[in-house]
Amino acid sequence: MNIPKLQVQSTKAIIGLTTQKPVQQIEQPVANLDIQQPKAIQTMKTTKPQLTIDTEQARADIDLKSVKRRIEEFAAEGKQGVSEGIARRAQQGNELMKIENGGNPIQAQAKQSGRQPYTSLGIKFVPSYGSVKVNFEPGSVDIQTEPQKVINNTTINKPIHNYTPGKVKIEMFQHASLTIDWLV
Repeated sequence: MNIPKLQVQSTKAIIGLTTQKPVQQIEQPVANLDIQQPKAIQTMKTTKPQLTIDTEQARADIDLKSVKRRIEEFAAEGKQGVSEGIARRAQQGNELMKIENGGNPIQAQAKQSGRQPYTSLGIKFVPSYGSVKVNFEPGSVDIQTEPQKVINNTTINKPIHNYTPGKVKIEMFQHASLTIDWLV
């Protein structure tokens, strides 16, 4: 007995894909640097120190006097000597005027005039303490500094971006099919 048979035959569909990859290019150009630093403005004001040393008294102590000082001292000694001489002679004249009161004024005056005064022997330090006068006025320095700001003219460059998108091409290489037959 022949039984009918059902015969089914199928073929698959074949799809073809062709892809083109995307291309991306990114480039970052270097920034244009323009930076300047101006010099700071600086001013300085100074006053000089002053040192004065006065050795006039020390020089006088070791007998190195100036001509002016010697003249002043001799003039003062002369005035003193004249004043003392006038006073002594006035006193002696008064004593002689009163000779009738007794005593021997001529002999006393002769003794007084003939005797020289004794000089003392003493130790003297030359030059005397404090005879050199030192005066010092310190100087000063005033420094003024004014910083200057930085001049920054730097420019940045945008990135260069090139992008080509990818593509996909789809093709049907083979269509699907189904064949059904009856076999008897």
